[in-house]
Amino acid sequence: MGTYKCCIFFTRRFALSDASTPNDVRALFTRYAAGAPYMGADELRRYLATSGDTDATVDTVERIVDQVLQERSRTPRFGRPAFTVDDFHYFLFSEDLNPPIYHSKEVHHDMNAPLSHYFIYTGHNSYLTGNQLSSDCSDIPIIKALQIGVRVIELDMWPNTSKDDVDILHGRTLTAPVSLIKCLRSIKEYAFVASPYPVIITLEDHLTSNLQAKVAKMVLEVFGDILYYPESKHLQEFPSPEALKGRVILSTKPPKEYLESKGGTMKDRDIEPQFSKGENEEAAWGIEVPNIQDEMQAAEKHEDDLLYRQRDVEEDDEQKMCQHHPPEYKRLITIKAGKPKGAVVDALRGDPDKVRRLSLSEQELSKVAARHGRSIVSFTHKNLLRIYPKGTRFDSSNYNPFLGWVHGAQMVAFNMQGYGRSLWLMRGFYKANGGCGYVKKPDFMMQTCPDGNVFDPKADLPVKKTLKVKVYMGEGWQSDFKQTYFDTYSPPDFYAKVGIAGVPSDSVMKKTRAVEDSWVPVWEEEFVFPLTVPEIALLRVEVHEYDVSEDDFGGQTALPVSELRPGIRAVPLFDHKGMKFKSVKLLMRFEFV
Repeated sequence: MGTYKCCIFFTRRFALSDASTPNDVRALFTRYAAGAPYMGADELRRYLATSGDTDATVDTVERIVDQVLQERSRTPRFGRPAFTVDDFHYFLFSEDLNPPIYHSKEVHHDMNAPLSHYFIYTGHNSYLTGNQLSSDCSDIPIIKALQIGVRVIELDMWPNTSKDDVDILHGRTLTAPVSLIKCLRSIKEYAFVASPYPVIITLEDHLTSNLQAKVAKMVLEVFGDILYYPESKHLQEFPSPEALKGRVILSTKPPKEYLESKGGTMKDRDIEPQFSKGENEEAAWGIEVPNIQDEMQAAEKHEDDLLYRQRDVEEDDEQKMCQHHPPEYKRLITIKAGKPKGAVVDALRGDPDKVRRLSLSEQELSKVAARHGRSIVSFTHKNLLRIYPKGTRFDSSNYNPFLGWVHGAQMVAFNMQGYGRSLWLMRGFYKANGGCGYVKKPDFMMQTCPDGNVFDPKADLPVKKTLKVKVYMGEGWQSDFKQTYFDTYSPPDFYAKVGIAGVPSDSVMKKTRAVEDSWVPVWEEEFVFPLTVPEIALLRVEVHEYDVSEDDFGGQTALPVSELRPGIRAVPLFDHKGMKFKSVKLLMRFEFV
């Protein structure tokens, strides 16, 4: 029984008993128990087999039954270990025994294709602890990123104040530096705690040749035999994640500070004069993720010479590397990268004799994609494309990652130190493939038809699969939140938002009604989502508490549609920073038609 004060005259008391078992759960129990009041291990195994868990052995099922009875402090009532309908409900609502996705900790994609065939978990300015202008630089954000499975770490290298060593900082800002050697040592220590697959260090290079030679020496001393670099000068195809298991590789472009006129860095040129409306993520859980189709249409309306203009670069990147990089530094660079000479559309044609990495800001990608989407997809068949946040994201906010993913961009670089809906999608996407940080692209994104055509992100595609999602109920807020966190005078009024993030035609959000005055809301509402590209779609789930003034945040998750387990599942929720709640979860059903 919960007690809430109302004004100063009286109190209201609300029952806090558990909600009843959903009717669908009771129907399943009756069906598989054949009308009996209990369900034994054999019946449970039959249920698991029909819901997709075909590899459940007799021993596994018996352990499940024993664990549930032990956790519920129950002794067998029917002469042998067996479930009552409440035990069955408890099992279904257990995130450990009945998780929402397959292979949550197993790598199951083919890892023997070239790196260009994978989406790679990528960080931006990985050393920053906060905003882009004045926060401290540290190895701690790098460590945290590696611990959650990020595989691409970005370091901006600058000479220290005495010009005799290398610091990591965001240039021309008030950010306090951290030493390069400290960052490298932390990368080595934590590189493979979350995944055995390769870590790529992208270096933003602002160094003189003598400091580059010093960097080469540091890198070799720190990483030793785990540093991979090829024998050949140019790669015609990138190695596979499997071949690079346990290795660290470098990717960089020529130093701009000493090769270009003092007109500011490329990043500076991408900066716009002000924020666009609604892009400052001030809400506790961030703004709604913008639709990528709207972004591309807006970019197409603005005539810009970006697509065809000549860049302010006088020489080809390769020539600059040969002229300015000391040989001991140059030979360590596996993935050669940089801005293109000339127009972006020319760079997207690629080079049949060598592969490389191209970097574009989110704005540049939007503008190029508006007219040349298929050229981008074709480029990413062999080459790597890195997308990074535009320069005005001083608060370390992020963009819609699907802007890059639908065009085949492997490295969609995000500020990992922030939070908000865009970052929720990023973390949800890389739950796929065992959370190893590499997600293989769908085959259709890597194919070229006999007529030369490739996947068109703007094409009007037919529905390939329909996902039905039913939200039964939720629980756990009373354990993880203070009694008066949501409302001072009564229990919370929760509602759930359920939707899809993916290609524009698939992206949508829907919501349930608000259930008043309940810590254990029961919605039992179903939603239908037709999907044209289910292979890269994410299921989005959020819970909010209704308030007259401003709704409160109650949890969120994003799950790869391709890895959803059909049937009734327990779905754990996470806070706005991406940390899993101890108790908060939903009971949901997934069905593919």
